Amino acid sequence: MVAGDEETRVLLRGLLRLHHFRVDGEAEGAVQALELLRNHRPTLLVVDINLAEGSANALLAQARSLVPSLRTILVAPASRPPPANGNLGADVTLLRPFRIRQFAEALVPAAGH
Repeated sequence: MVAGDEETRVLLRGLLRLHHFRVDGEAEGAVQALELLRNHRPTLLVVDINLAEGSANALLAQARSLVPSLRTILVAPASRPPPANGNLGADVTLLRPFRIRQFAEALVPAAGH
């Protein structure tokens, strides 16, 4: 899980654990996140669009090249969503504020994916 803001990391960590996902690592920015990906090879990566360093777009692209089967969720504020022409390469884009059920649904791949 990657987020520049500590409160966001606490929230995302709690939601992941609530839904029985193990959190192997947390990062504030892209460099630290890529190191965690290399070491842990997770199946899921949750990325907040606001990182302490680096861009979510570049992180998502590099993460997919490191772990091709990686499922990615991008979290962004509804007041500043990603461009309408794309979700920066994430499997799911979740706009804040969101309901816990929406987060749970984002964790599960859609049928046929």
